[in-house]
Amino acid sequence: MKIATFNINGIKARINSLSAWLDEAQPDVALLQEIKSVDEAFPKEIFEERGYNVATHGQKSFNGVAILSKLPIEDLTIGLPGSDSDEQARWIEATVVGKQALRVCNLYLPNGNPTPGPKFDYKLEWMERLYARAKLLIEDELPALMAGDYNIIPQKEDAENPDRWMNDALFLPQSREAFRKILAMGFTEAFRAKYAGRGHYSFWDYQAGAWNRNDGIRIDHILMTPACADMMLECAIDKHLRDREKPSDHVPVWVRLDN
Repeated sequence: MKIATFNINGIKARINSLSAWLDEAQPDVALLQEIKSVDEAFPKEIFEERGYNVATHGQKSFNGVAILSKLPIEDLTIGLPGSDSDEQARWIEATVVGKQALRVCNLYLPNGNPTPGPKFDYKLEWMERLYARAKLLIEDELPALMAGDYNIIPQKEDAENPDRWMNDALFLPQSREAFRKILAMGFTEAFRAKYAGRGHYSFWDYQAGAWNRNDGIRIDHILMTPACADMMLECAIDKHLRDREKPSDHVPVWVRLDN
């Protein structure tokens, strides 16, 4: 089972490149962030023609997450628990069944800038709710993963120029501590379980020639419960997509499971 996470930065702007990547990469499950579309306007027919079941949690012009799955989407849940007042579309989860059931959680974690301020406060509050949900996944002792755009640079080696990010919400100590707190419960970060060191990035800004200089950061992550981590075969970043026509500023990260 191949599961990918991809912040596409607008479904309408990226529909052709996304479709080409799906045909090429053939993920069994694709978790999309920043679809920037209400549910009714999401072009699900294009993906259904490719054999995908589609579930979305959309929002006009901003945010939005979606699940594309060649397997049936079961027990769908919309929205991160813990707040009745949060109207931002940043969380969707469901169960897909291969050899055994797997809970897949798709997230678009708040950016948090500028800091200090209400946007950073919201980011940290959202991460507290994420911790609570993650704790329940660990306690269930079943295969599960949480994948998406975390807007977190975990370590200095996850940025080509870490000094430039020192005062950014993606790299502030509070953000990184909240991320480590989740990992410490027993989650495995898929990419770092396979690869160490610098030079592995999933995001390059559109500005200042960041892509050409490989001035990137790694902020798209796949966190797996122990039962899920036991099934991991490989993990990779599809960096080549950033060099194509009309790319997203993110590229897909994927994991293959023995499931």
